Amino acid sequence: MRLSEVEPGSVVKVRRITGGPKARLLTMGITHGVVLKVVKRAPLGDPIEVELRGYNLSLRKEEAKYIEVE
Repeated sequence: MRLSEVEPGSVVKVRRITGGPKARLLTMGITHGVVLKVVKRAPLGDPIEVELRGYNLSLRKEEAKYIEVE
């Protein structure tokens, strides 16, 4: 499943990051094994707010589709 498909309130674990903005996502702290909580989505579904490592981060849906979670 991709992070872009996860519903708000869900807690997931990053399995891997595929292609695209991988280096950018890694510098933001999204790494293999990190636990993410999807806090909310904007009304049109973009961006997606996630909580990780004690801080909140907004991701574009385009970026979230490269993050595989379980």
